Amino acid sequence: MNKPTFNSARLRAAALALTLSAALAQTFFAPVAEAATEAPVKLQSLRGADINASDPEGDGTRYGRDQPPLPRDFVQQPPLIPHQIKGYNITKNFNKCLDCHAWSRAKETGATKISVTHFKDREGQELSSVSPRRYFCVQCHVPQSDARPLVGNTFKPGAGMR
Repeated sequence: MNKPTFNSARLRAAALALTLSAALAQTFFAPVAEAATEAPVKLQSLRGADINASDPEGDGTRYGRDQPPLPRDFVQQPPLIPHQIKGYNITKNFNKCLDCHAWSRAKETGATKISVTHFKDREGQELSSVSPRRYFCVQCHVPQSDARPLVGNTFKPGAGMR
């Protein structure tokens, strides 16, 4: 009986690796190939519009006139904006909200002062001006509107907030 040479052992190992690779490829890539032949999924917004469609101008949403601060529905809720903000400019260089809500202007304008929490960095260190994390107001604060709900809502304010 002939003893296997180094080359024939290498050939057997390569053949085994190739066979295992083919089996694994069939196991993992066959479902992908089947899914590619199915019809594409039609995505749409919560209001049923095509996701690639741009929002309609003037969709009928009316923002209320200036009013007193609105009540909150849960603890830690950012206050709602009780006035129109159309045309307000908020960039890294300018924030229209600070014209009235900055501590130096709030008394004069009658606006609510920015919370002291907005003057702390993520480590809790106090800053002399609004933290960059809190500078873009409309990330958290939104104007109240009469827009119809996107989905049904049965939310009730917490007992302590009524």
